[in-house]
Amino acid sequence: MKGAALIDNLLNFIQRSPTPWHAVENACRLLTDAGFQPLRETDRWPAQACEAGFVTRDDGSLIAFRSGRRSLLDEGIRLAGTHTDSPCLRIRRQSTRQNQGYAQFNVETYGGVLLHPWYDRDLSIAGRVSGVDANGQLLSTLVDFRDPVAFIPSLAIHLDREANKGRNINPQTELSPVTLRLGEGESFDFERILLEQINAGEGGEGTPIARVLSWDLLLYDTQPPARVGLRGEFIASARLDNLLSTYVALRALISADGEHASMIVCNDHEEVGSVSASGARGTFLSSVLQRLIAQEDGGADAFPRMIQQSLMLSIDNSHGVHPNFADKHDREHRPLLNGGPVVKSNANQRYAGSSASVALFRSLCEQTGVPCQWFANRADLACGSTIGPLTAAELGIPVLDIGVAQFGMHSIRELAGSEDPAHLFTCVTGFFNRLV
Repeated sequence: MKGAALIDNLLNFIQRSPTPWHAVENACRLLTDAGFQPLRETDRWPAQACEAGFVTRDDGSLIAFRSGRRSLLDEGIRLAGTHTDSPCLRIRRQSTRQNQGYAQFNVETYGGVLLHPWYDRDLSIAGRVSGVDANGQLLSTLVDFRDPVAFIPSLAIHLDREANKGRNINPQTELSPVTLRLGEGESFDFERILLEQINAGEGGEGTPIARVLSWDLLLYDTQPPARVGLRGEFIASARLDNLLSTYVALRALISADGEHASMIVCNDHEEVGSVSASGARGTFLSSVLQRLIAQEDGGADAFPRMIQQSLMLSIDNSHGVHPNFADKHDREHRPLLNGGPVVKSNANQRYAGSSASVALFRSLCEQTGVPCQWFANRADLACGSTIGPLTAAELGIPVLDIGVAQFGMHSIRELAGSEDPAHLFTCVTGFFNRLV
């Protein structure tokens, strides 16, 4: 896929994926259109369905694969791992509060949210709603209000003269979005509004619901993704961490030649530690790999034999050196936007990798003509982590952490280079095709 088309499609994918559940649904559509077979964990998988298939868990995690034309026991499988979730504000089950004549949403933070940028944004609501239909059957559907329906107003500087001196934000008392000016004696019934939104077809994306029972809903910025910069050399959007990696890995799998076994795993809940059934510490990946190796008559030790011939790229965005805060980086590890994929390293295994996996990826970049960069945190700053070390520990599979450089990680709007998705796509496609 050409660079310009890849960027356009990436930004469209992000725009249509305000939640992990929407991202997975949109990914499933792309896979189906490309001829991949939808599978369910509750079904028996026939061999022909395991040639190119995909399966989801809890709507927010996805695994898709090509089984290849060679034995998994002979050469293992190449994997690319990403995550579908992003830090945000989520609406609590007891969803609303009334204060000073206004209806407000009762929210909590999800993941390591950069809080200040959430102020003064046109916010909408999206997520997954569960309830019953007219016959009393339980069901779930996706919903996206699309229009701006909430706003977190800043406190005027006249009322807080210390606002520009690094004031802390209390997420319990200072982040409730305003959504409605209530009339005298008026109450706010959010479940009724949610039901109307779903059944009116405006943003409701499934079977009509007769009664709402529960939901997983979040707020998101309605400003669409965009190219920015005098030469359009940047892309600005919400959720670049990590839907950029998810979309590129998806496209690389679809574009791979299919000769060798290849797979993408897109986990939910990475931003909150991955401890869930659909997170990287869950059984999702190992379960699917076990089912694929079961298609071959390899004996009781087939799984560990396959794992030790496999390799995974954990793809998650990296910190580009910020021109206003260059001292936050180690002097020798300052990745640039549009400088190519970044190999991430940490002596304490916060990032996964070894000299062998780094050498393979560096060779891959050289063969494909893609520039390569390096990132390691300052020794006096705490280092983040990814699904890479978790997956390596759970499965025993060799993993290398990479990603493209970006600014503003965990902000409501992030910035990346417009050339880097194409660089990453070239590398991941070559990785699946075993150029090295």
